[in-house]
Amino acid sequence: MGDTTWQTEPRSAGGSAGPPSRDRRAVTASTVARERRNALGSYLQARRAQITPQSAGIPPTGHRRVPGLRREEVALLAGISVDYYLRLERGRDRNPSPQVLEALARVLQLDDEHRAHVASLAQGSPRGSDRVHETPSPAAGLITLVDTMSQPAFLEDGASDIVASNAAARALSPRLAPGGNQLRDVFLDPEEHALFPDWHDVTVCLVTGLRRAAPHALEDQRLGALVAELLQHSARFRELWARHDVRGQHGAPVRVDHPMAGLMTLHRERLAITGSEGLTLVILHAEPGSPDADRLSLLGREPAAVASR
Repeated sequence: MGDTTWQTEPRSAGGSAGPPSRDRRAVTASTVARERRNALGSYLQARRAQITPQSAGIPPTGHRRVPGLRREEVALLAGISVDYYLRLERGRDRNPSPQVLEALARVLQLDDEHRAHVASLAQGSPRGSDRVHETPSPAAGLITLVDTMSQPAFLEDGASDIVASNAAARALSPRLAPGGNQLRDVFLDPEEHALFPDWHDVTVCLVTGLRRAAPHALEDQRLGALVAELLQHSARFRELWARHDVRGQHGAPVRVDHPMAGLMTLHRERLAITGSEGLTLVILHAEPGSPDADRLSLLGREPAAVASR
């Protein structure tokens, strides 16, 4: 079946900056536990911290201890009691009405994606807590399709585990091999970091996409363990995870600085696979006839041939 390979077990983490301190582990455990217990409240707290009083129409009143809105200000602007809002944020009431959610969405200036996200948090996890993520097995025909594609292509599951990849993908990045994990590698592996000149933008895309695709990510044992690992080892991941931003991952250009082929701009497409729940086909391609396409075509050739270009 060519040289495409696949497997279900992720490889071990690499690129870690070393064991986290005891304080870091304690903070991470506390963060994960708090969000697992109260996903809606954690989200509301994070979003109100990002709304300035000025943008909400509240006149300046001197020194403020918090950069965003106070709880009582959110309640007032939403037309609900302070006590009720406190119950929502502290997880004592987890079933707000659609009218309350709409009022909070208006005050917190949520766009359509965030409105859908907060509604999903209010509904709770449809499958309950402590579920175990299972990597779906791709059909043989799907693996053959990936293998025969000339562009870098790979299959990933909902936890960003690489399930299958072709030779072009592994030539683009050896970490795109089956058993790898995009989230772990982009945040913790220095070599993967170096591939992306716009690494900060790439990390935003990954975390906001995870938040949107898996609003109850911490209730999945394996995905929750991955999030906890990244919270411990990556300051950038902690920063982005704390914002609770959500955004769908759509086709977009990404710059790749390959150590042999050089700098190129590739288009990254993500296609859901019908009949294979949870699997996504990711394809990276260049504009036909462009210098980027020429550089991309070098991948997979002998290193000496690439270096001579």
